[in-house]
Amino acid sequence: MNAEQQAVTVLGLGSMGSALAAALLDRGHPTTVWNRTPDKARPLVGRGARLAATPQEAVAASSLTIACLLDYEALYTVLDPAAVDLAGGTLVNLTSGSPEQAHEAVEWARSRGADYLDGAIMTTPPGVGDPAMMFLYSGSRQVFETHRPVLAALGDPLHLGTDPGLASLYDAALLGLMWSTMTGWLHGTALVGAEGTPAADFTPVAIRWLTAVTGFLTRYAAQVDAGRYPGDDATVDVQIAAIDHLIHAAAARGIDNALPELLKTAMEKAGAAGHGQDSYASLIEVLRPARRD
Repeated sequence: MNAEQQAVTVLGLGSMGSALAAALLDRGHPTTVWNRTPDKARPLVGRGARLAATPQEAVAASSLTIACLLDYEALYTVLDPAAVDLAGGTLVNLTSGSPEQAHEAVEWARSRGADYLDGAIMTTPPGVGDPAMMFLYSGSRQVFETHRPVLAALGDPLHLGTDPGLASLYDAALLGLMWSTMTGWLHGTALVGAEGTPAADFTPVAIRWLTAVTGFLTRYAAQVDAGRYPGDDATVDVQIAAIDHLIHAAAARGIDNALPELLKTAMEKAGAAGHGQDSYASLIEVLRPARRD
């Protein structure tokens, strides 16, 4: 059996775990599944999955086990009894958690003779299987490369580095970016909507603007890494003046201003720290921990 047809076990059949198993079946992988409540496996069994009665049976069925459970406590509850069967195999953990929990998990797996990759799913269940959707992994590069063909059935697999906590760390950072961006879009949608503009009319313009914003991020990344913030495009002081216009327009239309007020506070902190004539990227200096020389 070649790598493209490698057998896989999936532990946990919530909406995400079920989507993972379905994507593997779609790509022709013999897939064994287990869930605390077996009824959730019925649609997958109907598509050719094999239902294991116990976690031990499920793990023993494949050299590669993918776990997508509620939390790390559930992960250990399920896998502790199957530790003997996991030895010599690989655990890919797509259970959401913290970088610290990922470090603990790799040691847990290593002490039981198993390889380990930590992962983060950067999509919702309907996006699983789409090669445009990112799946982030961290840990052993060799283990990642060995199982890349299977992981590619789920989405675009990106290896971030050998530190097992990186996938969880990126996951948290990217979710923060998503929530901030979506809430900013919703605030803008509410603002223009107060004058009768439908969200469907505003959104194409907003998306075009976000394309320009990605250019700012690319330019500012180099400034952040260098610790130098030339204000040759727009200074923090200019941004503070500009956000006052947003706050005024929103307040006049009864729009909640918690988000722009929060942003203004961060800008003012940067200005007070001496970055008034620097670029917006200088806000990183008030967001991250103070450097110790």
